[in-house]
Amino acid sequence: MDDFHKTRRLPPYVFEQVNRLKAKARAGGADIIDMGMGNPDLPTPKHIVEKLTETVQNPRTHRYSASKGIPGLRRAQAAYYGRRFGVKLDPETQVVATLGSKEGFANMAQAITAPGDVVLVPNPSYPIHAFGFLMAGGALRSIPAEPGPEVFEALERAVIHSIPKPIAVVLCYPANPTAYCADLEFYRDVVAFARKHEIFVLSDLAYSEIYFGDTPPPSILQVPGAMDVAVEFTSLSKTFSMPGWRMGFAVGNERLIGALARVKSYLDYGAFTPIQVAASAALNGPEDCIVEMRETYRKRRDVLVDAFARAGWAIPAPEASMFAWAPIPEQFQKFGSLEFSKLLIEKADLAVAPGIGFGEHGEGFVRIGLVENEQRIRQAARNLRRFFETSSIGHNSGTE
Repeated sequence: MDDFHKTRRLPPYVFEQVNRLKAKARAGGADIIDMGMGNPDLPTPKHIVEKLTETVQNPRTHRYSASKGIPGLRRAQAAYYGRRFGVKLDPETQVVATLGSKEGFANMAQAITAPGDVVLVPNPSYPIHAFGFLMAGGALRSIPAEPGPEVFEALERAVIHSIPKPIAVVLCYPANPTAYCADLEFYRDVVAFARKHEIFVLSDLAYSEIYFGDTPPPSILQVPGAMDVAVEFTSLSKTFSMPGWRMGFAVGNERLIGALARVKSYLDYGAFTPIQVAASAALNGPEDCIVEMRETYRKRRDVLVDAFARAGWAIPAPEASMFAWAPIPEQFQKFGSLEFSKLLIEKADLAVAPGIGFGEHGEGFVRIGLVENEQRIRQAARNLRRFFETSSIGHNSGTE
């Protein structure tokens, strides 16, 4: 049976091949160290869980909630932006709660995209950045993922040569999967370009609180004039280790926020009210849990880079995010990222995400999530070392 129109536009889900192999290995008794999915393993802070359990006792909170987010939650998000970025937001018109940033992106695409509209998306990039617009009937043009002059050269070419003119550009810093970071000067140039050419900017800031240097990642909304063109998506999944709670936000340009809120009003009633109340407690509460989370990821990053280097795999240390973007070791490059990822499951009991799953320019890399503890990361390195030292796969036609 043929696929439906919208599903036909989606490429095969590369990660599913890795997931199937991972499940098969586990069923066979293998202890797979899973660093493939960006699924935080740290517990949600106690005060947030306690607020959820307290609120859920009230039967009135079991009714339909508010699609755009309860007022207290939108105020809490606005207050967070004020403290963290010095950005003033109107909770009524410039803040919408989403079911995670992924849902926010997908429904923003539905809200603003007409069939054939061109959207500029980094390559490699988190899949929803591209596929949300494909499902909405849009067309994609790739821009470089690394912030720098090449991005603006690509933007200029897109404006000149795209018919119709692009409606929006997607950004994501700290980046998933590459861990690239952008500074405020880069955002200033993006905002100036977007205002000049009347293009919207959709910024994904899901990893804003996972950084390892002294300079916190900025928000594009810190740039004067950014509110004219930009919306930013954030998530509590990583900041407060709340991935399964599905709580995120879109904030910024009133026209875009209004369009998203209108689409969502037809599609959902918002997250369960106790979850929204608990999310408010997270945003309004103590931040020591964020500092502890950040330090945990920093230690894991350091162990990963050191232990994997000792095993024979040199990986650049990411400055931010919960991922390392790792070039495939030279002796295995001929296999490509998908086959190399399969090899790691079969020969090293290690699951990673193949770079090709993030776009064609992700080929040659794999994404490694900092989602296992330090002991497990060291075990992964020992598995790798054994594989690298005993394998002849990387040096001959492919048999061992």
